Amino acid sequence: SGSEDEARPSTAAAAAAAQKREERLRKFRELHMKRNEARKLNHQEVVEEDKRLKLPANWEAKKARLEWELKVEEKKKECAARGEDYERVKLLEISAEDAERWERRKKRKNPDLGFSDYAAAQLRKYQRLTRQIKPDLEEYEKLKEQYGEALYPTSDSLLHGTHVPSKEGVDRMVADLEKQIEKREKYSRRRPYNDDADIDYINERNAKFNKKAERFYGKYTAEIKQNLERGTAV
Repeated sequence: SGSEDEARPSTAAAAAAAQKREERLRKFRELHMKRNEARKLNHQEVVEEDKRLKLPANWEAKKARLEWELKVEEKKKECAARGEDYERVKLLEISAEDAERWERRKKRKNPDLGFSDYAAAQLRKYQRLTRQIKPDLEEYEKLKEQYGEALYPTSDSLLHGTHVPSKEGVDRMVADLEKQIEKREKYSRRRPYNDDADIDYINERNAKFNKKAERFYGKYTAEIKQNLERGTAV
């Protein structure tokens, strides 16, 4: 019986050690699975990041644009299937606040994108001047009754001497020309050359540099400059 009592604690200890070892092995397997899963996720992230880096810089904007165009095409097909006008349906879905905000944005937008070539500048000038013209519809109707089809000339029409402008039209043109002249006079013009000024430069670029230097440092170097001109500089 004594030997049996001694064997029981050793058996219990062995069972506890085996259970603890099994628990450690289970935790080790779980950690191993988590490590493999993390490695797989990291690899996927690296592949996705590499794909994103190889894409063009504006890919997201292009993708959003393509998705929007696809939705618009699907909406057009749905409206066509129902026999509805897509433009009318689209306008019905726009709220008054959005429409007002878009109108304000259009008014703030500057259509003048700057100088590109002389033809584009001339076209912008022409469009700006024609927008200022307020047509006299009554005079236009009188001319239509007077000249009929001749009011709309073709390549075979002889126009010289057939039209005499009205006094109001001439006055309006003169007023517009005077306004343009007055506006041009306000522009900055190249300053005339002064023959009596001292020549302290070798070219135009050097003259501009000297003017800047005089503007910033002239009050500090005035006495030195006077001594050099008088020959009394030490």
